[in-house]
Amino acid sequence: MESARNLACPRLAEPPLQVTPRVSLLHCLLLASLSVMPPDADDWAVVERRGPHLWASGRPFVVHGFNTYWLMYFAADHATRPAVTAAIAEAAAAGLNVCRTWAFNDGGHRALQIKPFSYDEEVFQALDFVISEARKHKMRLILSLCNNWEDYGGKAQYVRWGKEAGLNLTSDDDFFSDPTIKSYYKAFAKAILTRINTITNVAYKDDPTILAWELINEPHCPSDPSGDTLQAWIEEMASYVKTKDPLHLLEIGVEGFYGPSTPEFLRVNPDDYSGNAGTDFIRNHRALGIDLASVHIYSDTWLPNSVEENHLEFVKTWMQQHIDDAANLLGMPILIGEFGISLKDGKFGNEFREAFMQTVYSIFLSSWKTGVIGGGCLVWQLFPESAEHMDDGYAIIFAKAPSSLNLLANHSRSLEC
Repeated sequence: MESARNLACPRLAEPPLQVTPRVSLLHCLLLASLSVMPPDADDWAVVERRGPHLWASGRPFVVHGFNTYWLMYFAADHATRPAVTAAIAEAAAAGLNVCRTWAFNDGGHRALQIKPFSYDEEVFQALDFVISEARKHKMRLILSLCNNWEDYGGKAQYVRWGKEAGLNLTSDDDFFSDPTIKSYYKAFAKAILTRINTITNVAYKDDPTILAWELINEPHCPSDPSGDTLQAWIEEMASYVKTKDPLHLLEIGVEGFYGPSTPEFLRVNPDDYSGNAGTDFIRNHRALGIDLASVHIYSDTWLPNSVEENHLEFVKTWMQQHIDDAANLLGMPILIGEFGISLKDGKFGNEFREAFMQTVYSIFLSSWKTGVIGGGCLVWQLFPESAEHMDDGYAIIFAKAPSSLNLLANHSRSLEC
């Protein structure tokens, strides 16, 4: 999610890593046993993909998740660290089982990646804490490795670093094609994947707490609407990540826009730009190594002038098309990685937001219960009351939204035996 929904140099050899020491599916899913004790190894196996479904410990696994992107950032300061535990614990108590969060912060305040090949050990230990807290509450994690947007650095920061190194770069989209910039990304991915958690002593690449890696949040490459540039990057980075970590699932992080490879589906996109953003839902997910079909849903910004009824109709069409394609063309689970409605400008109220959420859950549940597809949905976003100041208009704060809490808990129960 973009913040507030706004929309010829030789390749360098990779230097040694530096860390700056700044201190009919069976229809059964056991989501009810969300204790706060560390899970036993037998009950905490890695989540696997079997065709279009997910399994863990010999049972079907369905993602009932949420986004809270700032967990590592908050964990890096002991004054704000309690909000991390609160966010995970409150979600777990409501029956949610997966959290998607940023495993990156490139440059700037509390940066994990200070500069290429150099990482802040204190912030890395904050990420260690996030993972260990998730494990205590039996919460799986989807960890995103980069941002398309400038928030927390993203591809623009990588390009700035490249320019500072003397590279001749003309666009932020050079992130996807310049060999040196790609070496920066690979070095960071390697540092994350091979990290040994200082709390659990488990390497990230071996930790079943991590459900999946995400290559980049909402990548766009409008400088090449053919999609070739982004496709080449996805294929290269998916192969690289899988080489370093063949255990975990991998997703891209795209919003699900259809592209030139499927002109018959361009009509499903919310606008003309979507088909020229450099992404291509079907083609992108045919890249070797990709396990989950990523889709986001933000009809409030994609269809800014539509009435509420039209938003819900769009959601139904958008989701059903992607579910059908993920099942029939891709043969992989679908991950509604972000969906939400902003209450910030007053256009929509909480009642409509809950109707929107219920629509998303109902459509997925219908396909799952008939055995068509697995995967799941992650709402954007859940906050504890102590982080209310971070609300971008989309935050659901349990203490102030008991009806939303009830909706989430009901969806959890609907996924049980």
